[in-house]
Amino acid sequence: MPTQKDFKRLVRGRMRKTGESYTAARAHLRKTKPKTKPAAATAVPVSDYAKLGGKSDAILKAKTGCTWERWVNALDYAKAYEWTHREIARHVMEKYKIPGWWAQTVTVGYERIKGKRAIGQRMNGFFEASKSKTFAVPVSRLYRAFSDGEMRAHWLTGVELAVRSATRDKSVTITWPDRTSVTAWFERKGTAKSVVSLAHQKLPDQAAATQAKAFWGERLEELKVMLAE
Repeated sequence: MPTQKDFKRLVRGRMRKTGESYTAARAHLRKTKPKTKPAAATAVPVSDYAKLGGKSDAILKAKTGCTWERWVNALDYAKAYEWTHREIARHVMEKYKIPGWWAQTVTVGYERIKGKRAIGQRMNGFFEASKSKTFAVPVSRLYRAFSDGEMRAHWLTGVELAVRSATRDKSVTITWPDRTSVTAWFERKGTAKSVVSLAHQKLPDQAAATQAKAFWGERLEELKVMLAE
């Protein structure tokens, strides 16, 4: 809704364009209905939110403090359905103090619920496979299993990858041989317990995402065996 100052600016702009008087230009603009952006409402029932979001309400509430319904209501109130993926994620992180991985989870789930993307699909059209697993080791050791080439070779064999960036005990970003990208986030769960949550990104289609998800499930099981030894 434009402010009075904005409206006067529109009136003067129309006067310059049409040669109308201020009164005529104002009357015309007041009769013109503004174009509206897409409505916030969707036909998706609340019962389907968790399925589309990819996490149960119980897990989401435990990690973020809110169920899917509350997140959708809060983001709709902010008109987040008009924003880019990055804008939504930043809003969730900054306003609600949700850490990176879970802010992404909320953002992607919200976009699926609003019909902005298919399951596994990013806003750029590519697909993504995600996987997480809990390990009975300190977060520093779990991090090294990804960042250290010698350790990584024991459970992720036969892959000529490149570590693009790494933040100690926090995250590792990898360029895969086919130029897709893998990011792993690490979370401490105590002195001898930690979680890795990873996303394999820039996949070409849903089939590739399904294959990558199965691959990472197998590799993380192998990592669990290695760390247990």
